[in-house]
Amino acid sequence: MKEDYYEILGIDKSASAAEIKKAYRKKAIQYHPDKNPGDKEAENMFKKAAEAYEILSDPNKKQRYDQYGHAAFDGAGGFGGGSGHMNMDDIFSQFGDIFGGAFGGGGGFSGFGGFGGGGGRARVKGSNLRIRVKLTLEEVANGVEKKVKVRRKVQASDVTYKTCPTCNGSGQTMRVTNTILGRMQTATTCSSCGGAGQIIDKRPADADAQGMIVKEETVSIKIPAGVVDGMQLKVTGKGNEAPGSNSISGDLLVAIEEQEHDTLKREGDNLHFDLYVSIAEAVLGTSKEIDTVSGKVRIKLEEGIQSGKILRLKGKGIPSINGYGQGDLLVHINVWTPKTLNKEQREFFEKMLGDDNFNPTPEKSDKSFFEKVKDMFS
Repeated sequence: MKEDYYEILGIDKSASAAEIKKAYRKKAIQYHPDKNPGDKEAENMFKKAAEAYEILSDPNKKQRYDQYGHAAFDGAGGFGGGSGHMNMDDIFSQFGDIFGGAFGGGGGFSGFGGFGGGGGRARVKGSNLRIRVKLTLEEVANGVEKKVKVRRKVQASDVTYKTCPTCNGSGQTMRVTNTILGRMQTATTCSSCGGAGQIIDKRPADADAQGMIVKEETVSIKIPAGVVDGMQLKVTGKGNEAPGSNSISGDLLVAIEEQEHDTLKREGDNLHFDLYVSIAEAVLGTSKEIDTVSGKVRIKLEEGIQSGKILRLKGKGIPSINGYGQGDLLVHINVWTPKTLNKEQREFFEKMLGDDNFNPTPEKSDKSFFEKVKDMFS
C-alpha cells in the first residue's frame, strides 16, 4: 500500500497551503540528490515528497485525495494525477520555485537557513482501520452514502499527559560517540515516548496503559458512482486515535466489494444482459422488458431478429469514476429452441424443413459472432 501523503510530508490534514509548501521544502532539502549523492533511498524519498506535494498543493487534487485516498489517482479507474512517472528533471522543472537558487550555481544551502537544528518531536499517528463495504450494482452505478459502525480507539476523556522527562519533550535523545574523525553526535528517537515528547500522567480506571478506550462510532462514507470491486477509499481521521496531545488519528480504509447482480454482468463501465426470446417472437418481432441499473425499460425487437445480435443502449451502463461519460448496456439476443415438442409442433417443423424461407441464407451484413465482439470493443 502506498504511503499516506500527509505522513510523507509530516503534516496533518488541516495544514494550510503555506505549511504544505514549507513541509515539502524541508523534505526536499533533506533528501536532495546534491546532499545525498549516490543514495538511492534518499532519491526515492525525494520523489515521494514531490509526489505528495504535487497532490496536496493542488486544491482540487487535495480534495479528491482527502475523500478517496490513493484510489482517486489509480491509473485503472482513478481521477488521473500523481507523480509516480516523474523523473528528476520533471521535479526540478515543475517545482523549481521551491528550490530557488539554493542548489548549484554557487548558492549552497544558505537560501534555506541550513540543515541543522534538530527536527523537533514527531506527531504520533494512530493506526488505520480497515473495513469492507458491500455494494449492489445499482449503488455502484448511482453512488451512495453508507453509514457504518466502527469500533475505534480514542483517548479517554479524563486522561492527561506530561512532558517526557527522558527527552524533555523534544522526542529525541542525543548520543555522542568517539570516532577516528572525532566526536560525533547522533540524534535518535526517544525510547521512552516513541518520539511523541509526552508520556501518560493520569488515566481513568477504564483506560488502557496508554490512556485509550474503545468507542463505537457511526461513520458516514460517501461512495462515488463508478467504483470497482477491490478499490479502496479513505476516510481521513476516522481510524484509531493515538495517545498524547500532539497526536493525530489514523484513517479508515474502505475496501469496495461489488455484489453480483441477478441479470446484469459488468465489464468495465459497460453492462451486459442476456435476453432470451422464443422462435415465434424472433420470427414475428416483439417487445421485451429488461433490467437496467436505473429500473426496467421496454425495448422493441424487429421481425426476423437473429440469435447473437447485440443491441446497444447508449448511456445505460456505469458512470466512469473519472467523470468522463457513461458506459452502455449491451443486450445479447438468444433465440430459445424448445427441447421437447408435442405431435402438432413436430409436424409443423417437419413441414418447414422443406420450406426455402426457413433455410439459413445469411447476408454479408449478418456478421459473425467474432465480428460482433470485435465491433463491440472497437
